[in-house]
Amino acid sequence: MIMILLNLVAMLSFVNYSAMQKEKIIDNGKLIFLELIENNAKSPLIQGDMVHLKYKIVQGLIFDTVYKRGYIVVKLDSNSIAERVRFQSRSDLKTDNEYLIEYSKNYFSFNIGAENYFFQQGDAKKFELAKFGGVKVDANGNSLLMGLYDAQLKKIE
Repeated sequence: MIMILLNLVAMLSFVNYSAMQKEKIIDNGKLIFLELIENNAKSPLIQGDMVHLKYKIVQGLIFDTVYKRGYIVVKLDSNSIAERVRFQSRSDLKTDNEYLIEYSKNYFSFNIGAENYFFQQGDAKKFELAKFGGVKVDANGNSLLMGLYDAQLKKIE
């Protein structure tokens, strides 16, 4: 019984810590826009729909040329639209006008943690207008998808 209780406390502590980290990114992170290269097939779910997002900053990536885990270094234009500068393995190699987005890859995919966007069933038409994913990033490269945006950088709701 004590082991079950200890496991429960550990699990709840982890969930609480994770939620606090996400809140910190929402409150203090920089909103950047990642251009989408396509909005591919919507997958029907039980209670809604999902779109798999592909970003221009990873377009043309040759998997063998980048680290398994690392950071995409991006620069922002005047509208906070990100442009890829390079890939690197360490988080301490950036200038003041560069931002980091942490990534991981495996044999089949490249993941920045913002590849899927879920929305209410029946709302697929309005999300077809999406041209950008809005991602908040912190100084350590942690990212959180905030929503999809149209060509005028207006959030689609």
